[in-house]
Amino acid sequence: MTRHVPALVIGGGISGLVCAYALRKTGIDAQLLEAAPRPGGVIQSITRDGFLLELGPQSFSSTPALRQLCAELGITNEIIEAPLHAPRYVLIDGTLRPVPLSPLAFFTSSLIDASTKWALLRDVFGKSTPPDADESIAEFTRRKFSAQLLDRLVGPFVSGVYAGDPERLSVRSTFSQLYEAEKSSGSIVRGMLRLAKTKKGPREHPTLQTFRSGTEALVRALSTNLGAAMRTNAKIIRLTKNPDASFTVQIEGEGNSDSLSAKALILAIPPDTAGRLLADLDSSFESLLGPVEFAAVAVVSLGYPKSAITHSLDGFGFLVPRSAGLRVLGTVWNSSLFPGRAPDGHALLTSFVGGTTDPAAAKLTPDNLAALVHREIASILSINPEPTFSNVTIWPRALPQFNLGHAARLAALATLLKSNPGIWLTGNYLRSPAIGSCVEQALATAEEVAKRLAQ
Repeated sequence: MTRHVPALVIGGGISGLVCAYALRKTGIDAQLLEAAPRPGGVIQSITRDGFLLELGPQSFSSTPALRQLCAELGITNEIIEAPLHAPRYVLIDGTLRPVPLSPLAFFTSSLIDASTKWALLRDVFGKSTPPDADESIAEFTRRKFSAQLLDRLVGPFVSGVYAGDPERLSVRSTFSQLYEAEKSSGSIVRGMLRLAKTKKGPREHPTLQTFRSGTEALVRALSTNLGAAMRTNAKIIRLTKNPDASFTVQIEGEGNSDSLSAKALILAIPPDTAGRLLADLDSSFESLLGPVEFAAVAVVSLGYPKSAITHSLDGFGFLVPRSAGLRVLGTVWNSSLFPGRAPDGHALLTSFVGGTTDPAAAKLTPDNLAALVHREIASILSINPEPTFSNVTIWPRALPQFNLGHAARLAALATLLKSNPGIWLTGNYLRSPAIGSCVEQALATAEEVAKRLAQ
């Protein structure tokens, strides 16, 4: 017998969890199905040998929506913040150089040459127009500033956030505020200042945060709140549309099979999976969602006695330009940012390898990855002995790539969804992979669904 529910969320990553939570908060009996044994997706925190490890995102930036969610879940007191002024570094000519984080620091830094600084001044007082065609981050940076800024700051930052290739990533889709600022004001600086003035409420500086027990605390709190409304080990094997415009899903899991029908269907699963599931309703879903590219990333955590590391590890960590010829994209100094990440007298360093510019790296064995990372960061941080602890997690589809044409893809998806009422998509592949952004989008999706169901 098929059970009917008003709304069904498929996928128990952060987007699906938040969407189901928000729907139930409004009084809608939303149910959530997750194919894996545990919810949370790439958000996973574990403890091994006294080290608290983040297997996916290492932390998150605070946002108003995320703060409100934590307050509602009763976990605000579990939040801890990284040191507000923790310096960030970039590897230049074998040396860690501080990243300038303010206009004054930028103009006084020797990291950037005079011509690049002049280009910034030219933007402040001049006027430019972005091209009509989608422009890559690399093209944008060279056009507005310089190849040096791309190599030393923009490229490493893109690697750290997206593990992507700036030659392929769309500036319009990854840094939309920069694109809109130039389009509206002819200047990025003037446009960003104008945007800041239009924002309501007090200005805030997002801080880097996590929870005492790791980022998975948010997943656990949401899961506990959902209770029996969430099912894991529930694989969707078929989706059909009914004559009354509702949807029925056939479910297999833990030796049983059953079905659910719902008036509203929210897919918070990877785009290729969503495309295949929706293909029987409209083949255009698969042609639009299937090609969305993801970067493979290996997360390598190494533990050392502090006495073995010559560097002070005072700061956030460092990023590595691709021109440096190393395979490590960047390294986070976890134990310098948050307490309880390593046993007393030890340091925990987490490095990232792979991305779209080095896809072969994620195919290496865990032992080879640990050895590779140790070899590369040991020379940078003056580490002598081998690590006393290691943990390697490989994500074949870690981060979505908002490559050229992504905005057109979103527009086509919006049109397609209008012609298929009752279906919604949410997830990190649409707007941003950041946890705060996923939360905001999931809340907005839940609001749309609630309005539709109220009609």
